[in-house]
Formats: sequence, C-alpha cells, structure tokens
Amino acid sequence: MQLPIADEVPLDIQSLDEDKIHYLKLPEMQTKLIRGSFGGWLIVLDIYQGSMYMLNAFTKVLLDLPPISTFPDIIDYNPNNRGFEYTIRDFGDVHMDDYGPQESSGFVNCSHVWKVIINSCPSNDNEDFMAVAIYGPRLTLAFYKPNDKRWLDLSTRKQAFDDVIFFGEKIYAVEGCGQLYEFDINTKSGPVGGIHEAKPPSGAAVGPYQLKYLVGRANGSLLMLVRHFTYRRGFSRTYKFDIYELKKNAKEWCRLRSLENYVVMIGFNSSVQMLPASIQTKGNQIYFTDNLQDCKEWDDVEHQDIGIFDLDDGSCQRLLSDVKFMCPPVWCHSKFVSTTQLAL
Repeated sequence: MQLPIADEVPLDIQSLDEDKIHYLKLPEMQTKLIRGSFGGWLIVLDIYQGSMYMLNAFTKVLLDLPPISTFPDIIDYNPNNRGFEYTIRDFGDVHMDDYGPQESSGFVNCSHVWKVIINSCPSNDNEDFMAVAIYGPRLTLAFYKPNDKRWLDLSTRKQAFDDVIFFGEKIYAVEGCGQLYEFDINTKSGPVGGIHEAKPPSGAAVGPYQLKYLVGRANGSLLMLVRHFTYRRGFSRTYKFDIYELKKNAKEWCRLRSLENYVVMIGFNSSVQMLPASIQTKGNQIYFTDNLQDCKEWDDVEHQDIGIFDLDDGSCQRLLSDVKFMCPPVWCHSKFVSTTQLAL
C-alpha cells in the first residue's frame, strides 16, 4: 500500500561510527512525532489529525495504523466539539489532574501515545506483523494486527508500564515497580498472558526518577535495565544504570555488573544488544536517548539527556549536545534518527 509522497523534508541520520550526518528525504514532519522504529520503519503520529502510520525511511512506503481515537480508553471522538473532542473513560480512583473525561485534541494527540513497537518488517506483499503501544495516562498496553479497525486492549491489570518488547515469539512488558508481564502472540484471537512468575528484582529501584527497559539477548535471556536520573528545574540528567538478567526458563532475576563485550541501545523503539564491532566502539556500554524530551522545549539543547553510560568506570558521556530535536530521537539499525532542522 504505497501512498503518494507530499512535500519532502530532510531527515538527518547521525552515524555513530562516522563523524558525519547523512540525509534522507521524507514527507513533511513539522507536525509529526516519531513514537518508535524497527528495521528502517518509523512509527509516526500526526499531532493535528490524530492519525498514525508506519513510514519506511528508505523506500518511502506508508502503512496506515488506526488513529488515536480508536484506543480502548477513548469512548468518543467528535471533531466538531472544539476544545473537547475526546471523551475518555473514567479512571476511577486514579488521580490524574491533567487528564479528565473530556480533553482537547491538541492535548491528547500530543500526549496519549508513549511508545509503539512492531515485531517484524511489513512489505507490500506481506503485512503479517503486530504492533503494540504503551498509551494513555495509565500507560497501559494495546495491540494492533493488520486489517483491524482499532487498537485492542492487552493489559490484564491497569498498571503503568515503562517498556514493552517483542522477544522469542512473545511480548514482554515491565511495570514501573519492576513486575514483568509475558504474552504469547501465536494465538488467533490476539496475545494471551499476564503476570510473569518472576518477581521484581529485590534491589530494583522504584520511584519517580527512574525508568526500566527490557532487552532480549541472543542466548534467550532477558535483561532489565534500570535508568536512574535526576530531575531539577524541568530537565533530567541520567547518572547511572543497574542491570538485571532473567535467564531462559528461570524464575528469578540476578544482578549483572557487566555487559562484557556487548553494547546496548535503549530508547523509544525496541532496545537492542549488539557487538561493538557493529558500530566501531568499545563494549560494556549503554547508549540512551531522551525519553523525557517531550517534557522540554524542542530546541532545549543544553538539557538534552542523550549519551553513553560506561559500565567500566560508571561515567556518562553526552551525545549530540549541539543538535536540536523536534521530538525524541530513535535508533534505526545502528544509526541515530531524528527529525531536525539542520538541513533546511
């Protein structure tokens, strides 16, 4: 399903193994947010229209995803009801001061979808893939399969999820408290599962100034990375990571002190582990993007929290401190992709 391309703007790709920026031409992105990537595909959200689609950054193919108005917690969407276009399900005893039963499209379109992942690369002839989103004020899970008309609920409990990944024919998600969830995707009706029997790591931090990420390893084990950051005067700064491993078929997390010869990249898209030879750098490092960039001014270069954490000496090195991002950047293969103004 290839759609015509509108006016194009440059997309810059900051290569980690080369001291230069590459440029691609993409449809106009001024009113768009990138909410994930996989294999060259970008998951794009239009903050004016509330529409969502997948864009192949290299072939320019577009695949539609259901709009924000089809998420499970959206009761009604009326574009003619100016300022109160969305009617949202009552959240009961959860206190969300900035999220009421009726909200404007401007607010919901910008804030409702946190992250979207896909499990495989679709093609013109084969759309056999699945997408999962973290969405809403509760940060719950929804999934989509091609030919569905809307996003369908996935969560079994209404808890806030920090991260979700596809790994080994399953979906894994982690709550802010460190509880792991597991869902089988080889079912006709949709993913089936719930709370994993492994309890949260005993030493894992819980609090407002940390985020958790999941990474699958080639040996079948699962990593949980706990990112610690300070938050002062409206900006965040990462200062360390803790790492836990859940070995294949194990029921308990164990603490890891080193990634050995591997590099891990974490961010809005599915986080990955790779050998450092792939990007010509040393091992035992964590590359991270800024998940809280949406909370800041888009041109706030000084306070961007993007960099490399070195597990050997516990140091953090900032990356791309002179680049202005319109939305949080994402990893694309071994390259750093973002919509910026640099080439305009």
